[in-house]
Amino acid sequence: MAKFMQAGCTNFAAGAGWLGALLWLGAAGGACLHAADAAVPVIWTLESARTVGPVEPLVLGAPQPVDEPPAGRALHFNGRSDGLILPLIPFTGWAQFTIEVLFKPESGGAPEQRFMHVEDTKGGRAMMETRLTPDNHWYLDTFLLSGPSSLALIDKTKLHPADRWYWVALRYDGKLMSSWVDGAKELQGPVTFAPMVEGKMSLGVRQNRLFWFKGAIREVRFTPGALADGKLQRPAPASQ
Repeated sequence: MAKFMQAGCTNFAAGAGWLGALLWLGAAGGACLHAADAAVPVIWTLESARTVGPVEPLVLGAPQPVDEPPAGRALHFNGRSDGLILPLIPFTGWAQFTIEVLFKPESGGAPEQRFMHVEDTKGGRAMMETRLTPDNHWYLDTFLLSGPSSLALIDKTKLHPADRWYWVALRYDGKLMSSWVDGAKELQGPVTFAPMVEGKMSLGVRQNRLFWFKGAIREVRFTPGALADGKLQRPAPASQ
């Protein structure tokens, strides 16, 4: 049953629009947004701006589908005006979670870029960002905010060449947030983060339409619980 519900999450036909999708989610017992009991990931494959996961997002600009070997079909953001805003948070209510993104940050973008911004109605926030250097290397910035508690994990010495595919992850185990690139831990630190309530999330830009991301996103995964180190997504041997 859990596998069936998860298939509905990842393959939901969005012809009914986002309202219909949310009604379907409610009828299904919230399986897509509250899958903690099933311990299976919610997986979004970005192949079109018209549908992301179970909903039709608000489309900013014109993100374009592109074929990007070896990752496959992905969604490209131009770094100036392209973004998606979604009327939901896939990990609402989860005390522990892992967010993984398969993406390709490109050279020539802005120094600061937000490729994922999640914010609930109480002001709780989770963000994944890049910093791009003048010589087109990037480093990861992950951020959690909950009430008076917040933590940013960022280290400008942990550089990666742009124009390649990477898996990046933000993991929260109820006490510690850690950041990862291609299955390797980069940083971790303590933070108190309450389970998120209803809200919105954006891809390719901050929700206030600043700090646009230049590059492509292929897949976003939300897993209930803190994945073990060896379970985090890693690149295939010939993924560069």
